[in-house]
Amino acid sequence: MERHIAAQLATADAVRAWDERRTVGGVGSVADAEGLLDLARDEEAGRLAIVSYLPRTTRESRQKLTYMVAYLIATRGTLAPHEMNSVLDL
Repeated sequence: MERHIAAQLATADAVRAWDERRTVGGVGSVADAEGLLDLARDEEAGRLAIVSYLPRTTRESRQKLTYMVAYLIATRGTLAPHEMNSVLDL
């Protein structure tokens, strides 16, 4: 979960910096776009690792479910059907 949170924060910081450069008239470079894509891939990998994780205890099951609910609320996102099944197979 810590890795996923770190990836989300890094992505948000990079997007904010890119947006600030665009606002002042700068043009985003290919390197900027590639960097954002890499960060997005890291964030997705972290999310998928959490979705796929099989908790060993009831406490871990609750933590996983709580984290996923908080993530979905914060991002206003959804899970694919297979991801939802994985999360609910606690």
